Amino acid sequence: MTVNRYLSGSFAPVTEEVTALDLPFTGRIPTHLNGRYLRIGPNPLGIEDPAAHIWTLGAGMVHGVRIRDGRAEWYRNRWVRSGPVADRLGEPRRGTPFDEHLDMAPNVQVAGLAGRTFALLEGGIRPYELTYDLDTVGPCDLGVTPEGYSANAHSVFDPHTRELHSLAFLYGSEHVQHIVMDETGTVVRTTLIHAPGNPYMHDFALTEHHVILFDAPVVFSAAHLPTGVPFVWDDSHQARVGVMPRTGGEVRWFEVAPSLVGHTLNAYEDGTDIVVDIVRHPEGFNIRDFGSSRPTLDRWRVDLAAGKVGEDRLDDRTQEFPRVHPYCVARPHRYGYSAAVELYAPPAAPADPRPGTGFSSALLKHDLVRGTTEAHEFGRFGAVGEGVFVPAESPVAEDDGYVMAYVHNPERGAADLVILAAQDFAGEPVARIHLPVRVPLGLHGNWVPGDPSAPRP
Repeated sequence: MTVNRYLSGSFAPVTEEVTALDLPFTGRIPTHLNGRYLRIGPNPLGIEDPAAHIWTLGAGMVHGVRIRDGRAEWYRNRWVRSGPVADRLGEPRRGTPFDEHLDMAPNVQVAGLAGRTFALLEGGIRPYELTYDLDTVGPCDLGVTPEGYSANAHSVFDPHTRELHSLAFLYGSEHVQHIVMDETGTVVRTTLIHAPGNPYMHDFALTEHHVILFDAPVVFSAAHLPTGVPFVWDDSHQARVGVMPRTGGEVRWFEVAPSLVGHTLNAYEDGTDIVVDIVRHPEGFNIRDFGSSRPTLDRWRVDLAAGKVGEDRLDDRTQEFPRVHPYCVARPHRYGYSAAVELYAPPAAPADPRPGTGFSSALLKHDLVRGTTEAHEFGRFGAVGEGVFVPAESPVAEDDGYVMAYVHNPERGAADLVILAAQDFAGEPVARIHLPVRVPLGLHGNWVPGDPSAPRP
C-alpha cells in the first residue's frame, strides 16, 4: 500500500477549526508586540484518492495567534471558504466561477494591507478577504485588472514608496503583468510583459529602480491541467533573469543556468550591478513533488554594463522560505533568514536518497557580509515552518528584532509559536507560546501589526 507522505506525519491535515483564548507560554513575550502572526497552508478536505493527492492543492487553512501587552490572546485556525470547501462544509458558496472550476482556493500566502486581511494564490485566482478573526468574507478585488490578472501570492510591499507590487500570470497566457498598487490596495499602474512559453513565474524581486523577473524551464502545460499541476520541466526553454524599470518599459534578459527560483530573499542595486539573493531549485526536479528538490541559497549578480550574470552559492544546506528585515526590501541587506524544512528532508520512496535519519528542522540566520550561517535546531521532529523577522521596538541594527515561526513540539504533540531573538539566534527562545493543537507544515505567513480598535476576546 502506497502511503502519501503529504497526508501523514507533520503534513497530516487537521480536521477541526479551533478557537483558544489566553494561551499559556514559557519565557517572556515582548510587550511591544501588538498584532497577529498568521500563516497559511494546504489542509485538504474530502480526498477521494489519497495516493494521487498533491500537497500544494489542498484547501487553504489559516492559523493565527493574536499577541498584545505581553499576552497571547487567542489562537484560531480557519479554512478559506472557496466554493468547493464551502460545499464540503455544508455552507453557501462564495467563490468565483474560475476558482470553483479548478477546485482551488488561496493556500499559499496570507497578509495584511490597510487594515484588511487577504489570502492569496496565483494564476488568476482572485485573493480572498478574511475578517480580523480569520473568517472568510469572499473573493475580492485586490490588484484586479481589466485583463483578468490580480495580486498574487508573492506580492511585495516596498516600505520606502508605500507601494504594493505584484507580478501575476494566467494559466495559458504568454504574458505576465506587473501590477503596482498604492498602500490602500488601489491599482495605480500596470505593465504587460511578453513571456514566451508561459513559464511558471511564482516569485519576483524589486530593487529601488527595477523589477527582477525569473523565466524558468518550468512551463504551463494544458495537458496537465486536469491533474491540478499544469506545469512541466522543459529542457528546451532557456532560463533567464529579466530586469525592467519599475515604471515599466523594455525588459533586458540575461541567460542563467537551468533552474527554478523558488523564492526571493531580496534584491538591491550595487553601482551598475543588481544583486539578487534567491532560493534556487536545481534542474529537472519533479514539479509534482516539490519535496523531491534540494533548493539552496544562491546569489546572482547581474552586471548591467557588461550584460552578464555571475552565479554563486551562498549556503549549501537544503532550505526554503527566505525572509529579510521588512525595511530592507529593495534595498541593501546584510542578514537573511530561511528554514531547513521537513518538506525537503524525509524519503518519499524506498529508492529516494533523502535521509531518513540525521535531519534536523532548523531556522537559519545568514550573515551575508561575513559569509557565515547560524542555525537554531529543533531536531528531527521539530517541523519548523517559515520564520518571519519582526523588528524590535526601537531597533539599532538590522538584526535587532525577533524571528517567529510555528514549530511542532513532539513532547506535547502540538505546535508552539516560537519567538527567537535574532541577535541571540542559537540561544534559548525568548518565548514559546503553546498552541492547543498541531499545525501542519504549510507555506507562507506574516506578522501583521495589530489594529488597536480590534476587540479583546
